Amino acid sequence: MSPKRYQRITEMLALRQPDLTVIMEGVHKQHNLSAVVRTADAVGVHEMHAIWLSSKMRISGGTALGSQNWVNVHHHSQLTPAIEQIKQQGMQVVVTHLSDQAVDFREVDYTQPTAILLGQEKHGATEEALQVADHHVKIPMVGMVQSLNVSVAGAVMLYEAQRQRQQAGMYDAMRLSDTERHRVLFEGGHPIYAKACKRKGLPYPPLDDQGQIIADDEWWLAMRAAKKRA
Repeated sequence: MSPKRYQRITEMLALRQPDLTVIMEGVHKQHNLSAVVRTADAVGVHEMHAIWLSSKMRISGGTALGSQNWVNVHHHSQLTPAIEQIKQQGMQVVVTHLSDQAVDFREVDYTQPTAILLGQEKHGATEEALQVADHHVKIPMVGMVQSLNVSVAGAVMLYEAQRQRQQAGMYDAMRLSDTERHRVLFEGGHPIYAKACKRKGLPYPPLDDQGQIIADDEWWLAMRAAKKRA
């Protein structure tokens, strides 16, 4: 890993927001999936959740421009267990929906641990999702249409969350655990060695302040053996 890459990854990780996430419920168009991941990465989201209508759906590159390599996307086949898992982390769930109780999306306090739920492109969030959400929000519009593209709606809400969090100083200090920070640094800076470690069940070795591996002879011998077999 070059010192420049190490610095870039370190700077990115220092701004990650582990208590801000996105849930995509049935979003299935690749350009929307990729655009949401790209925006999430841009505002510091570290983990996301995708509930799939089909087991064949996955997020690919393209519009995401590699962002899917830096945002952990957890895959789920059912909404309720995913929401339960997220709420156990103390997160409020916010969904866009034009209901009687919907408030302006800017009235929600996004400095609280928050999951933004985005519904399927054509039909929006399911009734199940609306029932478990803590807040229904609306994005004010004065034109003829009543809804935005799902990736655009997600971007609008995520940047409001970023604005509030910046004002609250939540981007001013490292918020990831040391373990998670090291994992991302190692996998992002030494992907070949990271794969070899996973194959052999070895822990990732430490890195110095330039991002270079600090390991004993035994570890390097194990890596050479893995390379020969590959």
